[in-house]
Amino acid sequence: MTTQLTWRVGDVTITRVEEVVTWLDGTTLMPAFTPDVLEPHRDWIYPNFFSERNDKMALSIHAFVVQSGDTTIVVDTCVGEGERSLPSDPEFPSRLDATIDGGLSAVDVVLCTHLHFDHVGWNLRDVGGRQVPTFPNARYLFSRTEVEHTRIEDHHAVIEPSVQPLIDAGLADLVADDHVINDEVRLISTPGHTPGHVSVAIESNGERAVITGDMTHTPLQFAEPDLSSANFDDDADAACATRHRMLAEWTDQPVLILGTHFAPPTAGHIVTDGERVIFSTLP
Repeated sequence: MTTQLTWRVGDVTITRVEEVVTWLDGTTLMPAFTPDVLEPHRDWIYPNFFSERNDKMALSIHAFVVQSGDTTIVVDTCVGEGERSLPSDPEFPSRLDATIDGGLSAVDVVLCTHLHFDHVGWNLRDVGGRQVPTFPNARYLFSRTEVEHTRIEDHHAVIEPSVQPLIDAGLADLVADDHVINDEVRLISTPGHTPGHVSVAIESNGERAVITGDMTHTPLQFAEPDLSSANFDDDADAACATRHRMLAEWTDQPVLILGTHFAPPTAGHIVTDGERVIFSTLP
């Protein structure tokens, strides 16, 4: 388990709470990946994001706890219980509970960037044979676009175990893809990976940050934005177009990028380096 990471963006505090980090063949996510793609980026992509030994890709599964004024927000709830194609950790809720002032019951908002199993899994958990909300006092926010699409194409089998019980209990809000949570935190539409995929923009006291969600799975996709996660993207062309659009907005700007699947150090800035674009991590 890695050391907990925390960042300040103006008056907002953002803390990464890890469930697991796993290492995958790059082709698992990106079918066009070959180790040759890494060649121009070896000076910054190793060792945090790809292994020098075997060129496998790090995939971190973590939540972000965002403290904005009196509002405590959890962004994405990771893999959860049960058999899934990615590893999980039953101690993850305990780590979240210890991280949050007041514990799980103090969370006001749970925001899922999209409805894949590794982003909604701990929305609920088993207590004495019953599925109960992991965050009992929170409003769970889901993109309306995302829910409507997933009801038709629920490839990750998440609606019934992780979404519908919250809707039935009156704990969920279906929101627009540009929903404003408060003066410091809002959603931005970043479609492609899924139709209603959103990222999270944070602005406070003139400072800016973005939590990516799965509009990118690895910083390599900032350097190579046409390297598609086609194995899991609903619309790979749209996902590539979203990366290009976001790169035009974020590159060489004072925007802290927090990758939802980036292994530590997780945060950095997108900058040009000669003819390259690189992800410059924080110390």
